[in-house]
Amino acid sequence: ILAGGWAARPAVLLLELQAEQGRPGRLRPRALVFADLSAEELAQVVRYLRAELGVPLVEASRALPSDNCICWVEVQPPGKAEALRFLDGAGARPAREALAVLHLGAQAEPNVTEYVVGPLPAPTYHRDVTVRKYGAGLPYHRRTVTAREYADIEELLRRELRRAPRFLRACCRSDGSDLAALTTAPRGARSGDRATWFVLFHAVPGTGFFLSPVGLEVLVDHSALDVSRWRPLSFFYNGRHFPSAELLEAEFLSGNVSVVSVEKPAAPGPGSLQPRRLPDRPPPMPVELRGPRYRLHGDCVFFQGWSFCFGMSPSSGPRLSDVRFRRERLLYELSLQEALALYGANCPGAMSTRYLDASFGIGRSSYELVRGVDCPYLATYVDRHYVSEAGAPAARRASLCLFEHDEALPLRRHFSDAHSAYYGGLRRSALVLRAVSTLINYDYVWDFLFHASGALEVRVHATGYISSCFLHGRATDYGNRVGEHTLGTMHLHHMHYKVDLDVAGRPNWLETQDMEYEAVQAPWPGGPLLQRPVLRRRRPQREDEAAFPLGAPLPRYVTFAGAQRNKWGHPRSYRLQLRSAPAEPLPARSPMERALTLAPRYQLAVTRRKEEEPSSSSVHNQNDPWTPSVAFADFINNETIAGEDLVAWVTVGFLHVPHAEDVPNTVTVGNGVGFLLRPYNYFDEDPSVDSPDTPGSAQRGRWVPQAPVDGAVDGLLGRAGLCLPVPRLHRRPLPAPGGGRGHLR
Repeated sequence: ILAGGWAARPAVLLLELQAEQGRPGRLRPRALVFADLSAEELAQVVRYLRAELGVPLVEASRALPSDNCICWVEVQPPGKAEALRFLDGAGARPAREALAVLHLGAQAEPNVTEYVVGPLPAPTYHRDVTVRKYGAGLPYHRRTVTAREYADIEELLRRELRRAPRFLRACCRSDGSDLAALTTAPRGARSGDRATWFVLFHAVPGTGFFLSPVGLEVLVDHSALDVSRWRPLSFFYNGRHFPSAELLEAEFLSGNVSVVSVEKPAAPGPGSLQPRRLPDRPPPMPVELRGPRYRLHGDCVFFQGWSFCFGMSPSSGPRLSDVRFRRERLLYELSLQEALALYGANCPGAMSTRYLDASFGIGRSSYELVRGVDCPYLATYVDRHYVSEAGAPAARRASLCLFEHDEALPLRRHFSDAHSAYYGGLRRSALVLRAVSTLINYDYVWDFLFHASGALEVRVHATGYISSCFLHGRATDYGNRVGEHTLGTMHLHHMHYKVDLDVAGRPNWLETQDMEYEAVQAPWPGGPLLQRPVLRRRRPQREDEAAFPLGAPLPRYVTFAGAQRNKWGHPRSYRLQLRSAPAEPLPARSPMERALTLAPRYQLAVTRRKEEEPSSSSVHNQNDPWTPSVAFADFINNETIAGEDLVAWVTVGFLHVPHAEDVPNTVTVGNGVGFLLRPYNYFDEDPSVDSPDTPGSAQRGRWVPQAPVDGAVDGLLGRAGLCLPVPRLHRRPLPAPGGGRGHLR
């Protein structure tokens, strides 16, 4: 990015930075309202709970189901009214608090309990908020599966597989010790179950095992508090079920099992990501001639009129808070809520899989980003700290990145060859905040882009490995064959977001606009009958009118208006524009539908904001979707939304039918969805006219570009030990008006 300098930035940003800047090295008050917990704060919460909770706590990495443990800790945001009073200078700073989620297995009635702990950094109180949040206690079977629980299940699987040694040699050329087990979810068939299908694969070190199924799947009951009472319920192989490994072995020895021998792939294997060609000339690299044009203060960012704070929930992932443009708040919160992956196949594991990824930890599954691939070399990389199934904070180094991106497209431009010759334009660049979550096989690239036009873009791209199952029977009814014995299983991705809008202040109104044709006689003598497009506007008054189902057409314009009007008399508004092709909704007759309500049922729903409705889903829904802890359908109860504080709940997604080109990895090209928030009569004109990124001007018959500062190139890439070739400038005369050849005069 051939960037200009700090001095060229709009004065409004300088004013905003001056207002935020305090003593160097200290977090600004605004950042402290929304910032994720620091490593020191996380450690303080753990120490406090161990000392003051009054029950023995075992570190989660060692805890059995019959123990008490801290599963994870994250920041507890303050109430919106309290936070806004402080941010707007009318109240004290809210107390800083943490939310701790505990598995309490060593109780007369084992349960999951959530505590708010505060004030930080020196906590003195904790309060149980479970019933207030969920309306009832959380049964223990809804708890997330810990790494220790998975390890104990893997040991059980190895032990059981040793009971069928000759079958394993015949089917898999294995003794079972080198097979990898992939979990599925939910766990069972009804509320209270905790029984999981595990799909077995050949494991080749250094490569993804997800493309090498062996055809064997095992259903394990791990509901008992006593691990010794866990047991397998079923072994599925090549279309048949066997109640035990011993019976599978006996049937095989009797010649009653049709075995398909699957050799272990030779290294590097079909899922290898090793380079196959030697490096050639390096690809283009973005540069910043005077350094970054954004500024990072704590967890808050400032960039050409934009300002926002960011965070990362260990469960639900990335969020933005207090998003402002030109010092006006547009959003109080924009946060990912859930990512659903729903599979179809003719094998038990895949056909029953409905992953709710927040339960696997979207945030804590964000790992170190690779410079030059995941983000540009010159991006700013940000660390996060988590307490997740551990007794102390763990760092996720460089797990978020921030960079300015040249999109190689004009934001706007016009070349005139009529009446007079001139050119005007603005290159399109945006500030990008990015994280990447690796959730078992899939990698999700989460992006937030801030444009000079006042638009905020939200994107997600899916990559990583597809999930597969063993090819048998009518497998291709559910996907495509991608290997000798491998079916790439069809699935849908749905991601949903919370968008808490404060457009031109509060209150706000939802408005929809679409077009119809009307027959009209042309108003001149002998004029024809015309079909004229006409705009139809409506303002839904209640929540039921503002819930737009999947599969039904969404109005082409969905806007959120404030009480103020622009210079031309229109309500100052922002438009919500979806870029998505979600799959069919889950049928209402499904017993899981209530747990998956937002993602499979609605593409957009607008509700009145309530503190008791902070999230559209819950990590506790994954393991009991039949009796969900949070059911989004309950949020829509026909309350009035006209002139209220509004939240838009947005679902974006797509259907993925894996194909040969998804091996070894799915590519991001064509596998991205998202939405935009764009100004719609919010301003009196396009705000990008104030951008400092003017490309130059047409003068005296030739193009005069914006020139880099002398020595800037040398100073820039001295850091990277690189040099830039000097670009050659080709000057040509501009055509005369009307398209002829000539010069500007």
